Amino acid sequence: MMLPPDLKLILASKSPRRSYLLEQAGIPFTIRTAEVEEIYPPETPVLEVAPYLARLKAEAADHLLESDREVLLTADSVVILDNEIFGKPRDRQDAIATIGRLSGQRHTVVTGCCLRSRHKQIVFSGIAQVYMHDIAPTEIEAYVDRYQPYDKAGAYAIQEWIGLAKIRRIEGTYPTIMGLPVDLVYERLLNF
Repeated sequence: MMLPPDLKLILASKSPRRSYLLEQAGIPFTIRTAEVEEIYPPETPVLEVAPYLARLKAEAADHLLESDREVLLTADSVVILDNEIFGKPRDRQDAIATIGRLSGQRHTVVTGCCLRSRHKQIVFSGIAQVYMHDIAPTEIEAYVDRYQPYDKAGAYAIQEWIGLAKIRRIEGTYPTIMGLPVDLVYERLLNF
């Protein structure tokens, strides 16, 4: 889109959802990834965990920058209910238990982002509220078995069955819940 012509965006993420969102927004990017262990200090306030992890990922991927024109984009999403973070489920039982906890509740999704060049870094977050209908135990098991949501914070994806059939309202942006607050990324890139 209308990004500065000398800026080259590097998405340091293997997430197909983040790639899809950037593609749909017409934001050109290249993918380069680095491994990082996603650990945060236990005393970190829950709303600060996702931006903390996004910054951690950017620091681990810093060596991927090949020129002064390149800007890394990293992101991390967490689901929060009752001040508890629900990350990616460990296994089938964890996924079922997580969705069971979220069923019928309003929860918060925070997607933290970091834009980093060789000379500058900014960290920001998109925050959304998700209001979920009750989900029957048989529906939860069927969802987990069909969609295998083991790579998704909160054990569900807004663009799959739960998002389509069991979300009654959201406050915030759909892309934030999907894994990348595209509006904020675009705005920050314009001013980077």
